Amino acid sequence: MKFLKYVLIFVCFIPLLFFRDFTPNNELKYLSIADEAIRNGSIFTFWNHGEVYADKPPLYLWIVMLGKWLCGDHCMFFLGLFSLLPALLILYIMDKWTASYLPESLRNSGQLMLITSGLFVGSAIVLRMDMLMCLFIVLSLYTFYKLYSGRASRFDSLKLPVYIFLAVFTKGPVGILVPLLTIPTFLFFQGKLRHFGRYLGWKQWGIMLGLSLLWFAGVFFEGGTAYLNNLLFNQTVNRAIDSFHHKEPIWYYFKTIWYSLAPWVIFYVATILIGLKQRLIDTDLKKLFLTVITTTFIALSLSSGKLDIYLLPIFPFIAYLAFLIFPEIQEKWVRFSIAIPAVILLLAFPGLFIAGPYIDLPVLKILPIPLACLVLTVFSGLSLLRLKQKRFLNATNHLAIGLLLAIFIGSFSLRTLNPYMGFREMSRQAQKIAHEKGIENYYFYKFRSGENLDAYLHQEVTSRSMEEIAVLSKQQDFLLFVRNKELQREQELAVFLENKKSYIIGNYRIFIFQTN
Repeated sequence: MKFLKYVLIFVCFIPLLFFRDFTPNNELKYLSIADEAIRNGSIFTFWNHGEVYADKPPLYLWIVMLGKWLCGDHCMFFLGLFSLLPALLILYIMDKWTASYLPESLRNSGQLMLITSGLFVGSAIVLRMDMLMCLFIVLSLYTFYKLYSGRASRFDSLKLPVYIFLAVFTKGPVGILVPLLTIPTFLFFQGKLRHFGRYLGWKQWGIMLGLSLLWFAGVFFEGGTAYLNNLLFNQTVNRAIDSFHHKEPIWYYFKTIWYSLAPWVIFYVATILIGLKQRLIDTDLKKLFLTVITTTFIALSLSSGKLDIYLLPIFPFIAYLAFLIFPEIQEKWVRFSIAIPAVILLLAFPGLFIAGPYIDLPVLKILPIPLACLVLTVFSGLSLLRLKQKRFLNATNHLAIGLLLAIFIGSFSLRTLNPYMGFREMSRQAQKIAHEKGIENYYFYKFRSGENLDAYLHQEVTSRSMEEIAVLSKQQDFLLFVRNKELQREQELAVFLENKKSYIIGNYRIFIFQTN
């Protein structure tokens, strides 16, 4: 029975893994990079359509390559497991970690809240390396705490540096940033900074250095000095000081945290602030969790490059610190922290019919969408009823279960929505047309990630300007992918293409160019 809850949560996400298409901007890019690596025979160095791609370490791309080798092609279900299973393992570890401090009822509610927190659940269903890195960070800090509290097993002192290295090997500098800021800061405020070497001494640093040197040696032999320099400096120091991607102001995360942890953010933030005000951060575990949150938040805020998802490693600690404090808080306000999102989600079903006509996607015509919204409305109503009965944990559980059921039911709409969200259906239609008409060339016009169509079409797909298209139309047969928005925005383009036969696939059109 203990693991049944994890099985049930996993089941809620199964339809997503079976039915969802790869998103063009990130997921399809990773597939394209992995395909290029397979063609080049490279293991430690990667390119994206001929340009160096040193943004990410190799571990996740190895997983993508392994998936293609095992399945024969890129498989959403296989790759999705490396986001979803790490999320479930984080729930398990946090539950095990706090078992001596919280009753089971509170731990169960904490798990349900965490897995339904906006960006955490989002990271559990998208194909990125962030959740896997988050798992290794949680494992490293959990292992440190076992060492600190005298409950470590025989090999935990060796596991700690391995977990830290794996976090770095998954995503990069953030993997080492979190534990290496948290551990000395926590020890400093505990008056035990002199004990730092017990946890990260010469043996631990030697393991991390040895593993890193093996990685860097592989990079050097495949990509040379230039690639290694890009990996070690351009993607770390330069990106932190003066980012060339995702540059945001210092206060950026103060804004994004509110929707990243929705719908529970009011409960999380208010509980922790009251805990600080009432000096309830009074145990080693609470102090460690608070240290993880504050040091990481400050460090990432000071970094030049910022994305909402960079804060993911602190989300488990925010959720569980709130629950560690919660039993000691008596204020009645806590009911309102759940009542506010419950009231908002209560409007899901009626709101769909009000907003539906203004949404580009055909949401009102797809039965699972209204059903999912109805479930949200019903369970939000039950949550409000439990709040009225002063059954707080039941209220949070009802709301979280409603969210999970809505995800499960709504996932069955993806077969219809995929043409609006990804490129798979458009690629299938293009391959069918190309086969029937003997066309070998594919081009696209002015949209992001069009070059990554090669992951589906298994050949190069290049961007062309309107002038280039006009010249090529007299020289060769080809298919042209164009967004519907570009046809609406550019009158000249619409006039040029108006007599060409085309197929509409979601938000795109496939135009057929033949010289005879």
